[in-house]
Amino acid sequence: MKNKLFSVKEAVDLIKDGKTITTVGFTLMGASEDILKEIEGRFLATGDPKNLTLFHAAGQSDRKNGIEHLAHPGLVTRIIGSHWGLAPKWGELICSNQVEAHCLPQGQIVHLFRAVASGKPGNFSKVGLGTFVDPRIEGGKINELAKKTKGFVDIITLEGEEYLFYRGIPIDIAIIRGTTADENGNITMEDEGLKLEALSVAQAAKCFGGEVIVQVKNLAQKGTLNPKEVVVPGIYVDAVVISENPNENHRLTSCAYFDPVFTGLVKIPEAVLPNLALDNRKIIGRRGVTELFPNAIVNLGTGIPGDTIGPIAHEEEILENIHLTVESGVIGGVPLGGTDFGVAKNPEAIIEHGYQFDYYNGCGVDITFMGIAEVDFSGNVNVSKFGIKTVGCGGFIDITQPARTVVFLGTFTSKGLQVDVSNGAIRIVEEGRVRKFVNQVNQITFSGSYARSVGQRVIYVTERAVFELRPDGLTLVEYAPGIDIEQDIIGQMDFKPLIAPDFREMNKRIFMEGSMNFNEEFLGKAAHR
Repeated sequence: MKNKLFSVKEAVDLIKDGKTITTVGFTLMGASEDILKEIEGRFLATGDPKNLTLFHAAGQSDRKNGIEHLAHPGLVTRIIGSHWGLAPKWGELICSNQVEAHCLPQGQIVHLFRAVASGKPGNFSKVGLGTFVDPRIEGGKINELAKKTKGFVDIITLEGEEYLFYRGIPIDIAIIRGTTADENGNITMEDEGLKLEALSVAQAAKCFGGEVIVQVKNLAQKGTLNPKEVVVPGIYVDAVVISENPNENHRLTSCAYFDPVFTGLVKIPEAVLPNLALDNRKIIGRRGVTELFPNAIVNLGTGIPGDTIGPIAHEEEILENIHLTVESGVIGGVPLGGTDFGVAKNPEAIIEHGYQFDYYNGCGVDITFMGIAEVDFSGNVNVSKFGIKTVGCGGFIDITQPARTVVFLGTFTSKGLQVDVSNGAIRIVEEGRVRKFVNQVNQITFSGSYARSVGQRVIYVTERAVFELRPDGLTLVEYAPGIDIEQDIIGQMDFKPLIAPDFREMNKRIFMEGSMNFNEEFLGKAAHR
């Protein structure tokens, strides 16, 4: 039997110049810090390995760790991923053309792993049509170096309908993480907050004759692991690395080495969940919550959605009557935000990353709540590119395109916005310096024309106004009490929206302390499924 126990230095010896490495993680969950730090340290000391291609699905950093360890000119010369919002060093390398950069939807990447693992040349999907991933727009090529290449996305027609074809990318080295390995290399994940796409990536690497390196905390005798708890079988594993400093390099999340509440091992009482202070973010989240109905299957994006929808649903005593999900594979519970986005307190189920996107892409959630950076009159939304800097789309495109209802949540302006909320009304104390409602978005992450073509319900919620995407364009449907419509709404937009015939004031309860008393109204709604 081959000895699969490697030191971290021996494992990194497997990574040769010019190879394609695939890492698995979500923010810092699942990040193999011992291995990534060793790659970084060796490159800085010796110049090797170099000219690597880094291929990854989700964003994998907390602004200082994860794939940030690989953000050095010459170490990686091509990156293919979905999101770098928490990876500022990667943002700089991409923006300055020091690395060839391609951005593909997160769900399409995890599905691509599965497709190539089974011997297919790639994966096709409608996800991405009409967005910057569409080759008729940008093809996912997000800097000048990438624009000189063929890219990885093509248009194909099947039975008279258009699809995007995402071409397979050979993997030489897969770097994944688990909790325990036995002597045969079987991997369990009992202390991990997420399963992610570790199995798919391992299989994809083996399909191309690549090697699989796994970082774990524990080593067990062969034959002692429960076979039903094995997530990655040892037949796929070439090297097992025991974390040398798990408190620092094998953390469940950025903020916690281990917390059984995130793994489902321990359930905390809902009464300990905090209530949010009444501010503009809570106002936006509250208006979003009023779109919910009993048994709704919901997706939460990062930012205001992930930070507010769960806590407000708890405050309004409706949390147990909806099903919150996160793209990472978490179902149920209350998702966390910030650098710990991806896990939840009291989850009901944690499934593999790719299967969550199967559901999102195929069935579509009832409602998805997503952030917002720019909107134009056509209803297009940009959350992926700011000026010349691209942060990527993450799972945004995969989730928003198939969803039955999309609710975008964000402040009306940004950079310096200050408001006062009191007595059931809102007042703008200082206007934000950056307008979000613009003539043309910087990049199309959500296509308004595609949404209209499939009859999707799309709502845009801010602290002072609510818009809806209607057949003729972006339509103003609600305004906040205390707001001057001409000065505070239309006067802060680069275009004039349509005004709905049923234009009305937002419910004052959204702007008052205490509960909105939404529970009775919520229970009176009919389930949509």
